[in-house]
Order: sequence, then C-alpha cells, then structure tokens
Amino acid sequence: MSVRSIALSLLGLCLLSVGMVLGIPGASAAPRIGVATMQPGEVFFERFGHDAIVVQDPLSGRATSYNFGFFDPTEPDFNANFARGVMMYYLVALPLERDLANYQAEGRGVSIQWLNLPPAQAQALAETLARRAQPDQARYRYEYFTNNCATQVRDTLDAAMGGALKRQFAGRSRGNTYRTESVRLASPALWMWVGFDLGLGPYADRPLSRWDEGFVPMRLAAMLAEAKLPDGTPLVSRTEQVLPHRIAPEPPEAARPWWPWLLAGVGVALALVLLARKTPRAVLALALPLWLLCGLGGLTLLYLWGITEHQAAWANRNLLLLNPLCLALLVGAIAPLRGRAAAGWWRATLGIVALSGLIAWVLHWFPFGFQDNRAWVALLLPIHLALAYVFGRGKARVGAS
Repeated sequence: MSVRSIALSLLGLCLLSVGMVLGIPGASAAPRIGVATMQPGEVFFERFGHDAIVVQDPLSGRATSYNFGFFDPTEPDFNANFARGVMMYYLVALPLERDLANYQAEGRGVSIQWLNLPPAQAQALAETLARRAQPDQARYRYEYFTNNCATQVRDTLDAAMGGALKRQFAGRSRGNTYRTESVRLASPALWMWVGFDLGLGPYADRPLSRWDEGFVPMRLAAMLAEAKLPDGTPLVSRTEQVLPHRIAPEPPEAARPWWPWLLAGVGVALALVLLARKTPRAVLALALPLWLLCGLGGLTLLYLWGITEHQAAWANRNLLLLNPLCLALLVGAIAPLRGRAAAGWWRATLGIVALSGLIAWVLHWFPFGFQDNRAWVALLLPIHLALAYVFGRGKARVGAS
C-alpha cells in the first residue's frame, strides 16, 4: 500500500471516529463521486469520446470506475444484431487505474469532475452502481443516441439527484442536432463522416436540448460544469486532469455552407455535358462507378429503414439521390457501350433518377419532416440531370462517337 493510501485511510478513520463521538450518523463515510471524461480516440468507435462514474472509498482512497461501455463480441449473432441495431452493453466495475491504463496507452486525455453531492445522495449512488454492476443487472439495451454510455452516466446521476440535473438543462437548446454532432465528431475519418451524413434521416435533424446533447461525453462534462445544486452550490467542486491528451483534439464546431457543394455539382454537370459532345463513351464510363455507388448506397439505406431498428436512419430522403434504380442503369448501359441504341426503359430510368433528385430538392423546402441534406442535393442533383440530358435522348449511339 502506498504512503498516500495509508495517509488517506488514517485520515478517514480519524474523521469517522470524531463523527461517532459527536453522534453524527455515518459521518465522513460517504464516498467521493466523480465523472471521468475520456477524449476522442483515433479508432472509429472512439471518435465520440467516453465517460464513466468514479466512486472513491472514503477510507482506503481506492477508486472504482463504473464503465457503461463494455460489450461481448463473442455473443451469438453479435454481428447480425449489431447491423440490425439490437446491441446489448454492460456496466462493468473495475479499478480506476486499470481503466485509465487503456486510455493512457492510446494517448487519450482523461479528466475527472469531482462532485459536491450531499453524503446521502453520494452513498445511494454508490450503492446503486454496485448493485447494477452485478452480472444479473449489468446488461442494458444500447441505442446510439438515446441510451449510450454517456446517457447512462447522465441518467444515473440525475436519478441520484432526484431529477435536479434534467430540470436545469431540458428546456435549453443551442440548436445542435444529432446530425451536426455526429458529423463533427466523425469528421477526421472521411468514410465515417460521409456514412453518418448520408445514413441519417429526419430524426437526426430535430434541435436538441442541452440535456439531449449529453449523449456526447464532452457535452455532458460541459453540462456538469454549469450545473448547480438546489442551494446554488456548483455541482462540480474540482476538475482534475489525470491524463494528458497526446493525439488530435476534438473537432471544433463549424458551419457547413451548401453553396460550395452546389458549385461542385454544377461544375461536374457542365463538364459532363461538354465532354459528351466529343466522347460520350468517356462520359458513360465515368457514370458507371457513380451509378454503382448510388445503387449500392440506396440498397443500404433501404436496409437501414426497412429491416433494422436504427430509428435515426428511417425515412431517409437521400434515397431519392442514392437511388437503387441506378443499378438498373448499369445493366442498360451495356447496349450503348457496344454502339447500339439505348433501350427505351433505360432512357426512362435515367429520367426517373433525375426526377427523384428534383423531388428531394422540393421536399427540402416543405415544413414537415425536415432533413438537412441540402449539400448532397446540391452536389448530386445537377449530375443526375446532366446524365439524363446527355443519354436520355434516343438518337446518340455512344459507341459510334
């Protein structure tokens, strides 16, 4: 045992003895409660950061990390359940030093906000966590935005405080959404950023309250820093930086204008029309990978909406831009590539794909079911229109150019 631990134990025993002499029940016996916030890592599932509740024993000084972020990849049908959005996570209690070791090895910063909870609330919270960490109660149904590792920490604290935390933040909003937060934090990984932005539907675009923002650990830490106890005392007594952050910091908030996307879409569309006057075969060759990506992307969005329980992906209007009918365009392109006239159904399908993109643009301005996909409409609609214009006419034989 270290000198520090021995000193803390002796101090705790002295305080407890004084409390017993004075007749104060449970004096100084309440544990110390903190919230550890881990900064984002570099692996895709670390991009959103993490957190845990820390309970420090008042006598020994030993601290336990109650971490809601564990799952078992060896469970039956784990991958299939993950794809369908049926994930089970666990609350695990482990020594704080052991929990911190992983983040230290990854270069991720960790801070602990020590809380001013009244002794009765701190004791009740510690007992609740110890009980919930038992194998028969540790599992919970994970939902990415509404029931994840951070919201479990938030809700557990709020329950211990009798709802005082939620009352302070549920009615306040900064206009952030699930989409803006997801895209911001995923932005260092291009594939992840694109996947979130294309894969999220209207559910992800409703303005969040400060309380809802707590699904992000760093937002929850900011919330706790502002929170007050009923008597006006700050909830956080002290913030301790226990590990330095040695990798890229959390991405900052930044507005994303849609007009550069429109310029890019119109520029590509004009280039395709001009190129088609000389070499329509080259334009068709460029269109093939686009149609493949759009078709496969559309099938993915249909799967997320029709089969999975990922509510945030339902009713996704990007289906009008990533149209599964684009896969039929690949088949129909064989004839014009060989110098034969394109089939009538192929030209009609080109028109349907372009019309679907126009519908996506029109729907964006409707006052219901808003989805912030302006950038993707601005980029893809002009390209779909240009391809329909170039190949939707029946006279050109691509192979004869």
